[in-house]
Amino acid sequence: MFSMDLLLDAVVTGVLLGCFYAAVSIGLSVSFGLLDVPHVAHPAFLVMASYAVYFLNESYDIDPLVAGVLITPLLFVFGLAAYRIYYETFERRGSDAAVRGIAFFFGVAFIIEVLIILHFGVDQRSVTASYIGKSWRFGDMRIPLRLMVAFAVATGLTVLLAAYLSRTFMGRAIRAVAQDEEAVRLMGANPVRIKQWAFGIATAVLGVAGALLIIVAPVDPTLDRAYIGRTFCVVVMAGLGSMTGTLIAAIILGVAETIVLTMFGASWAPAISFALLLGVLAVRPQGLLGRR
Repeated sequence: MFSMDLLLDAVVTGVLLGCFYAAVSIGLSVSFGLLDVPHVAHPAFLVMASYAVYFLNESYDIDPLVAGVLITPLLFVFGLAAYRIYYETFERRGSDAAVRGIAFFFGVAFIIEVLIILHFGVDQRSVTASYIGKSWRFGDMRIPLRLMVAFAVATGLTVLLAAYLSRTFMGRAIRAVAQDEEAVRLMGANPVRIKQWAFGIATAVLGVAGALLIIVAPVDPTLDRAYIGRTFCVVVMAGLGSMTGTLIAAIILGVAETIVLTMFGASWAPAISFALLLGVLAVRPQGLLGRR
């Protein structure tokens, strides 16, 4: 029987899980939500970052969160290069860039998956840290410490990125390009360089997000397939480009998933993201905090 105690456990766990979903989705909120780049390889980049964290943890005994921060500059450069290739090959050539770009990023995701399999194999990989495997007890409730760490780091990451986009010159330039690229060009700025910088940031935050991914649960090379629906659901449901909306939508998804998991079992949980997405789009097509 589904009791109030189980409901409370599901809600608390769902909020923590939702903040984690926000961390793994916030980069996509920039690349897809603000830049209109059909970045379907975002989850593959995320898994790639997790394996880089695993390598540093396994080889040099570096804490996963520290490892995530260490690989952030490399991911930023990787993002700069990825956007430049996408722009020169597709976006620069015309209006069908979105359609061809989807094929491009699907190809990139497939290549990343194959390279991970060739180097690490198909087995699941996990990391070690003092906070993994432990839990906090609040009354009758036990909360995994790894989820608490993910909650704190994910919330901080979301707040920092939102502040960067709203309070810094480059952040405001990124939002300006998203609203009116031609106006930015007329003001003497280079929209392509601004978008390239933004895509680099969207990729760089995956260093920390990838660390959280492998802290929360073991990873395997095909894990990106499980997150492509969740991340796009969060970004679209939030309202394209809304950092605050991303956090709210991710928490809604996390709570809904854990309640469905508790009440109906694991087989129903993966479908909840698409059900929520369809429901929000039917009532509010611009998303929870999107502009009309």
